[in-house]
Amino acid sequence: MNAVRIALVNDYEVVARGVVGMLRSYQNRIQVVELDLNKQVDESVDIALYDTFAGTQGDRVAVKALAANPAVSAVVVYSWNLDPTHIAAVLTNGAAGYISKGLPASMFVAALEAINRGGDRIHIGGKSTPTVMAGDWPGREEGLTEREAEVLALITQGLSNAEIAERTHLSINSIKTYIRSCYRSIGATSRTNAVLWGIEHGFRPDRVRVDHPEPAPGGSELAPQA
Repeated sequence: MNAVRIALVNDYEVVARGVVGMLRSYQNRIQVVELDLNKQVDESVDIALYDTFAGTQGDRVAVKALAANPAVSAVVVYSWNLDPTHIAAVLTNGAAGYISKGLPASMFVAALEAINRGGDRIHIGGKSTPTVMAGDWPGREEGLTEREAEVLALITQGLSNAEIAERTHLSINSIKTYIRSCYRSIGATSRTNAVLWGIEHGFRPDRVRVDHPEPAPGGSELAPQA
């Protein structure tokens, strides 16, 4: 059986490298093709794996554009968001599959293979599946969880709390909770301190996504704050 060819879609080098590292023991089954997001995928791949860390969710324009790319056979969204309504919207948006970041590497690889051969499309594990801190992300060595790191990355990009909530599909109260715990971990006393810390510790995207603008819920476009 030929290895499944994967393109990783994420703006953060450490996140992409973390997925590569998690798959290192499965190179005979998964072949990773790194993706520069300043360009479209120009090499044929079986799966474009869209990691939602600090990016738009899978029900937005980015995934629809990937699904329309003739070089991509299938788009799979890789996310912590396990809301069934959201997952259904992602699949309606053109994604061929959805995988939870809580799966260990062996189940992650099996899920990619299953989606590639036309099997089950949704792989989120069950109650007995342990929550795994998969891959890597900026701030991990400083003790930030991936969710805290994602919120800090979006703060560093200039998004407001309301924009972060809309981007991540989390409530405003959840965003505030992550911000408070993040501030405690990094010793920040203000949003300005947090942004400066984020800039110094790799929380700006390594690559610039070339995307269509995302419409806000009310119909207007969202723009990152200065």
